[in-house]
Amino acid sequence: MSAPTETRPRPRVLAFVALMKLRIVELLLVTTVPTMIIADNGVPSLWLITATVLGGTLAAGGAHAFNMYIDRDIDKLMERTKGRPLVTGEVSPREALVFAFVIEIGAFVWLWLTVNLLSACLAVSATLFYVFVYSLWLKRNSTSNIVIGGAAGAVPVLVGWAAVTNELAWPPVVLFAIIFYWTPPHFWALAIRYRDDYQAAEVPMLPAVASLQTTATRIVVYTVLLWGLTLLFAPVADMGPIYVGSALVLGAVFLALAERVRRNPDPKTAMTLFGWSITYVTLLFGAMAVDEVVRHGF
Repeated sequence: MSAPTETRPRPRVLAFVALMKLRIVELLLVTTVPTMIIADNGVPSLWLITATVLGGTLAAGGAHAFNMYIDRDIDKLMERTKGRPLVTGEVSPREALVFAFVIEIGAFVWLWLTVNLLSACLAVSATLFYVFVYSLWLKRNSTSNIVIGGAAGAVPVLVGWAAVTNELAWPPVVLFAIIFYWTPPHFWALAIRYRDDYQAAEVPMLPAVASLQTTATRIVVYTVLLWGLTLLFAPVADMGPIYVGSALVLGAVFLALAERVRRNPDPKTAMTLFGWSITYVTLLFGAMAVDEVVRHGF
């Protein structure tokens, strides 16, 4: 048997990058660019897309860095989070807090100067909501933590629409609702897998304080509401057959997997749903973009 390998510390710069949780940011930005395409009735300028994506990345990254600073005490208790930079000591709490402030302020200034003030305010408002409402209040005190707190992750669609139009309208509001209702089944599926972690850290994530059957039933309910909202978006935003067909099929698959979890709420079926939920939102918003470009051109 070979000797266990030592875990080498990552370079300092990568430790700071890890504070931003860019894999989650990438998922948020998947919703931003298609929204911009719909708002533009075509493809906006490459510069506007780049500026908005960069600003959104910094804003979301700052929010996640604040969250890691706040949660450093419970992160060390959870298997899923024990490798985070503040737990391993690669970054000190003070460094993390300064880093979060710097990139969040940078995000606001960047979006204001290169996009518009509305998009800058929306992006920072998402961070304020995520930090004060979700991280500091709901996460440790309410089973509704991810339901209400998930609103922060729905703001990028508002930022994308505002970046193009400098105003808000009903289509981005429905898109906001889509991400808002997608978040609970997406995250509860993951939380089923890490139920013991949340119990150890005394975080009242729904699967940690309610039965798996109760959690799975709520996943089905939110999935039905999500599916309905994706279909409502078609007339609200005047979408075409590519989007409508995609929303019908993708929603049906989502509901089938959610029902499978309801019948057998174990970690394996839950993680299958979790993986699909990421694919789902990527394909759904991709279908929006394709539908818009096919019907209106570049």
